[in-house]
Amino acid sequence: MRLVPESDLSGDDLLAIYLNDHLAGATSGVQLARRASQSQLDATRREALGHLCTEVEQDRGSLLAAMGRLDVKVAQHRVAAGWLAERVGRLKLNGTLLRRSPLSDLMEMEALRLGVEGKACLWRSLRMLAGTDTRLEGSDFEALEQRAHAQVYELETIRLSAAEALRR
Repeated sequence: MRLVPESDLSGDDLLAIYLNDHLAGATSGVQLARRASQSQLDATRREALGHLCTEVEQDRGSLLAAMGRLDVKVAQHRVAAGWLAERVGRLKLNGTLLRRSPLSDLMEMEALRLGVEGKACLWRSLRMLAGTDTRLEGSDFEALEQRAHAQVYELETIRLSAAEALRR
């Protein structure tokens, strides 16, 4: 990581930071989606989250492809920070010590939803940049943004189911 005066940062430098921050979030999101899908006791939610996990992994790959087209190097320390953040997030107390709490499902769905909403913003930003940067020609950021919105809808359905389960 290099620290430079703000006046020395180019637009490409700022874009690289932005994309690497999203890559860190995507890394965390993939881990969280994988864990959330595997830990679901409810078969319907487990299946829906398994499908979502596959899409989140694909979306991370789409981000890496866009970074490659823009010649943005992966900042491994940021990716590692995203991985670590997801691991540390597992340590929160959710009312039980030795087993998974129903509150864990709700909190994980909320975290995933926030991440996917941020991803939709990323795709919208890249779609706008693609209009002026020929390196991004042929990328279908609109389809990726639409898929993110569908993922938000699916996560909200699962989140509400998890919230309802708290009352049982």
